[in-house]
Amino acid sequence: MLSVQDRAIVKSTVPLLESGGEALITHFYRMMLSEYPEVRPLFNQAHQASGDQPRALANGVLMYARHIDQLDQLGDLVAKIINKHVALQILPEHYPIVGTCLLRAIAEVLGEEIATPQVIAAWGAAYGQLADILIGAETSIYDQKEQAPGGWRGAREFIVAAKVEESAEITSFYFEPADKGPILAAEPGQYIGMKLILDGEEIRRNYSLSSLSDNGQYRISVKREIGGRASNHLHDQLHVGSSIQLFPPSGEFTLTASDKPLVLISGGVGITPTLAMLEAALATERPVHFIHCARNGSVHAFRDWIDGLAERHPQLKRFYCYAEDDGVSPAADKVGLLSQEQLGAWLPQQRDLDAYFLGPKGFMAAIKRHLKALGVPEKQSRYEFFGPASALE
Repeated sequence: MLSVQDRAIVKSTVPLLESGGEALITHFYRMMLSEYPEVRPLFNQAHQASGDQPRALANGVLMYARHIDQLDQLGDLVAKIINKHVALQILPEHYPIVGTCLLRAIAEVLGEEIATPQVIAAWGAAYGQLADILIGAETSIYDQKEQAPGGWRGAREFIVAAKVEESAEITSFYFEPADKGPILAAEPGQYIGMKLILDGEEIRRNYSLSSLSDNGQYRISVKREIGGRASNHLHDQLHVGSSIQLFPPSGEFTLTASDKPLVLISGGVGITPTLAMLEAALATERPVHFIHCARNGSVHAFRDWIDGLAERHPQLKRFYCYAEDDGVSPAADKVGLLSQEQLGAWLPQQRDLDAYFLGPKGFMAAIKRHLKALGVPEKQSRYEFFGPASALE
């Protein structure tokens, strides 16, 4: 338990974290990744280079310090962190490394006049409390996944059973277990972690599952990113018959059972987890509005499949919005950015609905504003991040 004095000291550092937290965390990452190579596979270097990962962790540290007296005020932030950690297989032995580097970064960035022995001791105790919470929760989840039907712990070998080009940028990969055994059922919206060896270096990545797993396979649908080490390796080097190491499905952004109308809104490759959600929803009587935004028709994946579902399921209405008309692909319902007015026209008249939306951060921020302005209850509007979790402004 943190002492009253420790809590007070941690809260007193909030103004410093508000103004300089990102610089502190950037220094923390630089130090840790250079001195502890064993943790490098756990971090996406692209997110490091863009600053997304330092910003996300700085925000998390700030939120923790602000609510050190009432950790329940952190909302779903802790659940998001735990699920990301589980998908990448963060283990108890990694936490002391993070703690050591965090305290060193506080001391070196803030300086001895601010980072007094009392401040370092208080933050050491605070980090210890957070580490205990996360380790306990993650260990419980690892145990549950190992003991569940078809479950496992750590990495498991899978084989690429099929590889399908879905658009000019997106390719689907179907995985079956090498041991021919059953697999852990994934909830619609979850993602799966993988371990890759590229040029002798291990890296780990998470990809959303783009279909239900009830056929004994997992499917991911990956966009080829310019300069993306993992995505380009998958597109160019992973073929039918290739072997890959996968971690059990994880993620708290999942479809909740309800009889309310369901609205699935996606931008670009954000379509992937909504596909599994769509499959699950169509097995019920629930009305579904599926709204997808893409740059143009050539990069719009799964259009024919969704159109086919709409023909067979009267409960499904689908709408497409393209930023541009390439003059070759099938036309969209709307050309240009998805405006609040257009979104309102495509939503069910009943605003007591459940909305799930995915896509680039700017896209999601706009959708969040639009849904709120259109009267969709905020607690029924849910989203997920591709990269490190942070807040949508």
